[in-house]
Parts: sequence; C-alpha cells; structure tokens
Amino acid sequence: LFRQHARTLWYDRPKYVFMEFCVEGTDVHVLIEDHRIVFSCKNADGVELYNEIEFYAKVNSKDSQDKRSGRSITCFVRKWKEKVAWPRLTKEDIKVWLSVDFDNWRDWEGDEEVELAQVEHYAEVMSASRDLPGMDDLDVSKACLSTLWFPFSPKK
Repeated sequence: LFRQHARTLWYDRPKYVFMEFCVEGTDVHVLIEDHRIVFSCKNADGVELYNEIEFYAKVNSKDSQDKRSGRSITCFVRKWKEKVAWPRLTKEDIKVWLSVDFDNWRDWEGDEEVELAQVEHYAEVMSASRDLPGMDDLDVSKACLSTLWFPFSPKK
C-alpha cells in the first residue's frame, strides 16, 4: 500500500493551533487526540494521503474540530496551555511536507513589548529630528517647490 503525506500548513495563536491539509480528497478521516492528529483521505488519483502528527505539546482534543471545504481540511486544535507559543507543530522537527502558513502567521507572543519598543523608537526619532538644523535659510522659490513636489502639472 503506497501512501503520501498531504501538504500541511500551520500557524500558532494564543488559544489554538491551526492546521490546513491542502488536498481535494474523498473518504476523509480526521482523528484529533490529546497528543496527536491522524489525517487520511484519497486524492483525485486514488492515492491515499496519510499524516500522523505528534503534537509539540498537549492539546484539548474535546475542544478541537475540523472544517472541510472543497480544496482543504482545516483543523482548529485547542491548546492545553493557552498563551504559550509553539516554536513548531510537531514534537520532532519535520520539514518535508509541513510548512508555516506565513499568510496567517503573526508573532503574537510579547505583542505588548513589541508595541512599547516601537513607541520608544518613534519617540527617539522624534527627539533626534528636533536636533537637525532648520531649513529656513534655504532660498527656494515657490515655482521650484511646485516643480519638485508636483512635477506633472495639469494641462490647461
């Protein structure tokens, strides 16, 4: 019996880990347990796709679910420990058929610190800009300015 892995995308959130099995399949089976997920289906060519993933950390299988659409199966897996970031989906480091879903990935861990650092950086830039020399002494005519800022004047 020949099996292939279904291409799988995942991303992390404070309460859930989201996984998407990127297949158009029939005979779909999803089993979510506290330490692993088992996914299987048959693709359009009749090839069996099978993924067994041992999770990085324990999940709450009773509060997890899957949603099936025409092109993929998405799983919403509830973390046992909320607000703990997962550096990867799997217990072992697997990268062949498993990818981070960068379209949905957000570095949510420590958002407050990042925001504070951005505010502090902005304040530093603003105070540094006050130390720059003024531009009042430049001799620039209004005609020159309008050419610099509006090079394409409307036709009359």
